[in-house]
Amino acid sequence: MVAPHARAAYSEPVSIEFLLTSLIVIVSPGTGVLFTLAAGLSRGWRASIVAAFGCTLGIVPHIAAAVMGIAALFHASALAFQTLKVLGVAYLLFMAWSTLQEKGVLRVEEKIRQRSAMHVIVSAILVNLLNPKLSIFFLAFLPQFVGVADPNPLPHMLELSAVFMLLTFVVFVGYGCFAAAIRSHVISRPAVLTWLRRSFAGAFAALGAKLALAER
Repeated sequence: MVAPHARAAYSEPVSIEFLLTSLIVIVSPGTGVLFTLAAGLSRGWRASIVAAFGCTLGIVPHIAAAVMGIAALFHASALAFQTLKVLGVAYLLFMAWSTLQEKGVLRVEEKIRQRSAMHVIVSAILVNLLNPKLSIFFLAFLPQFVGVADPNPLPHMLELSAVFMLLTFVVFVGYGCFAAAIRSHVISRPAVLTWLRRSFAGAFAALGAKLALAER
C-alpha cells in the first residue's frame, strides 16, 4: 500500500506519498463514512459536520495508541484484541438493527428535529473507537513516513497524525454535505428511502461481519 521510498532516511515535511495514501484510506467507504452520510441524509448539513467532527475525534485514541506504542498490545494480546473487537461488532450490529427500525442514524423526517450534538458526537466517536484494527493500522502506517535516522520521531508522527485528522474531517464533511444536498430528493421518495435504509443497515451489518472475521 505504501511506496517503498516513503520511509526516507530522515523525516521530511508531509510527503505527497503520505497525502495520497491517507486520502485513499479516508475516502474508502467505512463505518465513519456511512455514519456521516446517514447524518446528512437524516438531519441536514449541520448534523453531517457534527458527525464528521465526531468521527475524526474517534480516531484520536487509535493514533495516540500507535504513537505511544499501546497498539502493540492489541497485536500481541489476543484477549485485548478480541474484547474490543466484540464490542465493535456488537455496536455495528446495533446500528444495523436500529436503522432497520427507522429510529437509528437514518431516521429521515420532512422537518429536521435537532438532535443533541453531543449525542451525535458520542455515536460517531464510538463508530471509530470500537475498532481495534485502526490502532494496528496506525501502528504500521505512521512509522513508514518517519525517517529511520530521525533522532526525535515523535513530533513528526504527531504532525502526520494531525494532517491525517484534518483530511478525515474535510473528506467526511464533503460526504455529509453531499448527502444533505440530496436529502429533499430522498424524503420525497418513500421507495428510495426504504432502499437506502436497508442498504445502510446491510452495510453496517457487513462491516460488523468483516470486523468479526478480522485477525490480528
